[in-house]
Amino acid sequence: MPVSLNKSVKIEDFIPVMKEQLDNGKKVSFVPHGNSMRPMLHDGTDLVILKKPTERLHLFDVALYYRKETEKYVVHRVVGFQKDGCYVMLGDNNFQKEYNISHDDVVGVVTAFYRKGRMYEVDHPIYRLYNNFWYYTRPVRLLICKLKGKLGSK
Repeated sequence: MPVSLNKSVKIEDFIPVMKEQLDNGKKVSFVPHGNSMRPMLHDGTDLVILKKPTERLHLFDVALYYRKETEKYVVHRVVGFQKDGCYVMLGDNNFQKEYNISHDDVVGVVTAFYRKGRMYEVDHPIYRLYNNFWYYTRPVRLLICKLKGKLGSK
């Protein structure tokens, strides 16, 4: 497992160092914050390992990219491709897809992540099964969320 210095740094401040390391063929790691990638990634506790993509991203790859609209860096999954070559991205815990993410917006692609000291590699068959299950059950999960919202408001 990678060594942690236990120092909290905003990802925006760390991006130039990350890009330099990735450009030099090294992998970088960071702890993501937010809940948009739950249940895959947990806020502030999991450690993500990135590498520079050597080719265009594939369906269900998870990438760190720059979102121009909000001027933030985001970790989400590729769920589609636009005719112009841009990616369609979606957080595992989100229902609203993001469009117009160009390959130039991508900083790195996730190769593995650590949770509670255990490494999970993204090319493992169980992880791939999770990808398919989680994405293709999205309509059912959306319906359940809507029903919970309506039931909870009464």
